[in-house]
Amino acid sequence: MAEHNIQQVWRLAYEDYSASGIFQSDVQRKAALDLLNCKSGAFGVNASICPDCGHLEVHNNSCRNRNCPNCQAVQKELWVDKRRAEVIDSPYFHVVFTLPHELNPLLYRNQKLLYDLLHRCCAQTLLELSNDKKYLGATPGIIQVLHTWNQEMDYHVHMHCIVSGGGLTPDRHIRLSSGHFFIPVFVLRDKFKGKYLALLDQLYKKGALALSSSCAPLEDPSHWQAFKDSLYEKDWCPYIKETFNGFGNAIEYLGRYTHKIAISNSRILSVTDSRVTFSARGKKTGDPRRAVTLSLLEFIRRFLMHVLPHGFQKIRYYGFLNNRGKAKNLKLIFTLQGHQRFKARYTGLTMAGLLKKIWDRDICVCPVCGSRKMRPMGRTYGPS
Repeated sequence: MAEHNIQQVWRLAYEDYSASGIFQSDVQRKAALDLLNCKSGAFGVNASICPDCGHLEVHNNSCRNRNCPNCQAVQKELWVDKRRAEVIDSPYFHVVFTLPHELNPLLYRNQKLLYDLLHRCCAQTLLELSNDKKYLGATPGIIQVLHTWNQEMDYHVHMHCIVSGGGLTPDRHIRLSSGHFFIPVFVLRDKFKGKYLALLDQLYKKGALALSSSCAPLEDPSHWQAFKDSLYEKDWCPYIKETFNGFGNAIEYLGRYTHKIAISNSRILSVTDSRVTFSARGKKTGDPRRAVTLSLLEFIRRFLMHVLPHGFQKIRYYGFLNNRGKAKNLKLIFTLQGHQRFKARYTGLTMAGLLKKIWDRDICVCPVCGSRKMRPMGRTYGPS
């Protein structure tokens, strides 16, 4: 059975998509062209040779674009390995914050500004409540990952947060939660909703929000007030997706989310000249997987909706994992706990070493004579 992939869709239909007049930002166009040309030779090649038998191996370079399904595996493994060394001895929790779909036109028109606001509000909500003595009374470590899609690749903006159930108190001691999430969900909901809408209102009043044609009525302050009131009435219910008591399991689990893109090659079931069919989870827990079919142009349109603005950091760190104080905080925590449970495993490894360690693939072995002397030829042809 032939394997299908996202690049097939681009090869069949991206030229027609570009000619259709559908708007593409510079970063979307770059992502699309990178995906189209990944491992095609357009980015040059790497070559290695066996000195024993003379066999020459040539490999096309990948595009390294963060939206490309071919280029995430190594980066994900390296990221997970670094985070392992930052895991403390405490429970961990996976919390998800979702914005109501009524905000979608505003979010899409103001992506960098409002995605950043979402990051900030999630972190402030978790940190302010965690520091309250009613809940944890300490500053936890938080890793946040922004996603903008659902299983059908529709626009669905939400934040995945991994939160440690232990943290540093103001007097620099460790405090741990029990095995249950320490903030009531309704408290989390009300704090997050109030914070996001208050800060969104401030941006509106400053004139910082760009309004698309579908949002034009919001230029009238009375319409804006009615819109904001309707959002307050919505149930912005965050939820606790998973609870981990296996420490490192939380980080391995989060690795599924960090370098994920809107859809992976493994979900593509079939590609024809006009349609693509992919698998999706059932709409309710326990429902079987289902097949979703889209036209090629609609598939490309949905995929490109989830290309983030240039330079936007979708993964961010807060609490004792804040980049400015992380090294000092972790040193103190490991000292107080008496051990560091995990160490990074891949630090300093070459790419050949990584491939051998992670996937047991030895690129130093000649596929023709079996010699272990395959060596790079020392240069890359074309862009790296």
